[in-house]
Formats: sequence, structure tokens, C-alpha cells
Amino acid sequence: MQNFGKKLITYHCKSLTQANYSKAHFDLKVLMIWKCSASSLTKFNNAQENDNFWLRRLDHKDWLAPNEVLKVFQNLKDPELVMGAFTKASTRVDYKPSEALYSLLIDRFARAHKFDKIGVLLDWAKGEKCRLSNEFFYRVIQIYGNLANDSELAINTLYRMPEFQCWPTVKTFNYVLNLLVCTKQFKLIHEVFLSASRLAVSLDTCCFNILIKGLCKLEKLEAGFSLLHEISKQGLLPNATTYSILMHALCKHGRVKEAFETYEMMERTGCHPDAITFNILISGLCKEGKNDEGMGLLKTMKLKGCHPNSATYQALLYGLLHAKRFVDAKNFMGAMISERRYPSFLSYKMTIEGLCSEKLVHDVDSVLRQMVNQGFVPRMGTWKKIIGCMFSKKDVYLNWLILLGCGDSHIVR
Repeated sequence: MQNFGKKLITYHCKSLTQANYSKAHFDLKVLMIWKCSASSLTKFNNAQENDNFWLRRLDHKDWLAPNEVLKVFQNLKDPELVMGAFTKASTRVDYKPSEALYSLLIDRFARAHKFDKIGVLLDWAKGEKCRLSNEFFYRVIQIYGNLANDSELAINTLYRMPEFQCWPTVKTFNYVLNLLVCTKQFKLIHEVFLSASRLAVSLDTCCFNILIKGLCKLEKLEAGFSLLHEISKQGLLPNATTYSILMHALCKHGRVKEAFETYEMMERTGCHPDAITFNILISGLCKEGKNDEGMGLLKTMKLKGCHPNSATYQALLYGLLHAKRFVDAKNFMGAMISERRYPSFLSYKMTIEGLCSEKLVHDVDSVLRQMVNQGFVPRMGTWKKIIGCMFSKKDVYLNWLILLGCGDSHIVR
């Protein structure tokens, strides 16, 4: 009976302890929630006080300098208050909104994704006969194109520029054209292109390059070449980008021979190829399995004084890997590193796994060391293949364990 009493007391105490712990845990949670709520409320109150402070500046009876007005809008936290504050500032006798203020406001509205307010601002600026620059409109068009994803608003803004006594530069015009090509709105491209004379835009080679890119995306290569010949009729000269766009389209469709004919035409006209031009041709050759010809073109490129870049080497490396020439790929990677051109993670992965499939343990070990030195770490699937390849070669396997920092004492012999 005494033992039973002890057990009962022990159980009761344990229950009380658990209950107290649960209560304390619950109280702690409530306290944390209260603290977070109080912190959020404090921040909200501080932001509100901050906004009220700056809004009161607009009610100031003394003369308000333009830079002080800008400071007000820079410091307002709540985007909902911006339009009302702008109306208040605009109605002051001593202040007229400037391009600097309009630029600040469109950026504020863009960040808040209030794109409709930008249109309201433009209408206001027009009513106030505020002179706005091409740079201002370029920014508005960028916002509509990149952030709002509304190419129609971007086009309308381009067309509205003369209403503000501002004529678009060819850079702004080309931005809209390129936006339409990138978003594959090919029906609108022709309409915008024809508006060039009405907008007093002098077309340049870049403009034609964008149109050729659009035609190539539509797989109308013949029309693209017709436009190439049209460039010279406009008193302009095609550049390396013009030819590269066409060569890329030809290579994409397996017409590498025609791409080289275009390259020869390019050289005959006195236009010098750049690294991108050679990269396109090298990539085209490698995709056809003509890796040795690609290597030859790399030498030609260097002889012509054109410096290869990382993309040049990567195209050749992928060509060797897709041709399953893993030892050649390993040697080429060494040449790349000596020229401070570093292979990608995928290149290392493909090379190591290819060498593993051919049981070339020493080559695997060499490439693996290069990979680790470059800061890459193989993933689990690659490690499994490495271990499977190395397991039968105890000496290399143990050396690699030592390299990893295991040391002789940690190796079971």
C-alpha cells in the first residue's frame, strides 16, 4: 500500500511538471507572437509617422525648393500615398513638376507594379506641357516591356513621344523592335518598322539586324538574305552581327556548308569576323562531328588576330565529349586551363563519367583533381561511377583517399 502511495505521488508530480512545462511552452509561444505583433505594429507606426512628417512638408507655406520636393518622394514609404502627394505638390504655386520628379515617380510605381499610374503621370505631364527627354521615354518603354510585359503599352508610348515634342532616337526605336522579336509578335514588327519615317527615325544597321533575326526565327532565311542585300541599298553596311545571325540560323538547320559560304561572302565585303562568328561556325562543325575541322578553325581564328573566348573552347570541348573522345577532351581541358579558360561543371561530369566507362582510372584521377582544384565537387551519381571504376585499382583509390585528407592511418589495408 505504501509503494502504491509513492507511485501515485510520483505520477502526480510528473503530471504537474508536464502540465507546467506545457503551460510554460504555451506562454512562451504567446509571448513570441505578441513580440512579433508588437514589433510589426511599431514598424507600421514608425513608417506612418515618417510618411506624415514628409507629407506635412508639402503643406509648408514658405517657398519649396525642387530638391526638397524630390526628398519628400524619396522618403515616402507607402506607395499608396505617392499619387496624392504628387497632386498636392503639383497644385502649389511655387512648384512645377520636372522630369527629375517624373522619373523618380515612374520608378516608384514600377517597383510597386502600379503600371496604370505611369500612364496617369504621362497624361499629367502632357497637360502641364512638361518637356521630357528621350532617356525618360526609353525608361518608360523598358518598364512596360520588361516589368509589365505589355508590348502594346511600349508601342503606344513610342508613338506618343512626338506629343511631348520629343522624337525617339534609333536606340529607343530598336528597343521596341527587339522587344517584339523576342516576344514573337511578328505581325506588329512590320507596322512599327513602317512608322520610322513618321517618327523621324534614321534607320541603322542594328535595325536591320533585328528584322533579320525575326525572319530567321520565322525560318524565313531567304527573306533574311534579301534583307541583307537591302542594307547596302539604304546606304548602310552590314556588320559582323548581321552575318552571324544568318550563319547561326543556317547552322541550326544543319546547313553548315552554306554558313561557310556566308562567312566567305562576309570576308569579301571587307567585314571582319568576331569571336561570335567563329564560335557559331565551330559549334556548327562540332555538331556534325567535324571536331578536327573545328580545331583547325580555332587556329585560323588566332591567326586572324581574333581572340577565342570561353564559349569557343566550350563548343570544341562539347564536340569532343559528344563524339565520345574522352581522352582528347581531357587533354583539351588541360590546354584550356593553361590559357585561363576553365571548363564548366557539366564538362567535368561528362569527361569523368566517359573516362569511367572506358575504365581509364589514371585519367579519371587526373581530371578529378583538376575539378576539385577548380572548386567543383562531383555529385553522388558521378561518385558512384568513380568508385566503381577505381575500386579494382587499389593504389589509385588509396592515393585519392589520401588526397581527400583521410591519411594512411584511416585506410583499412
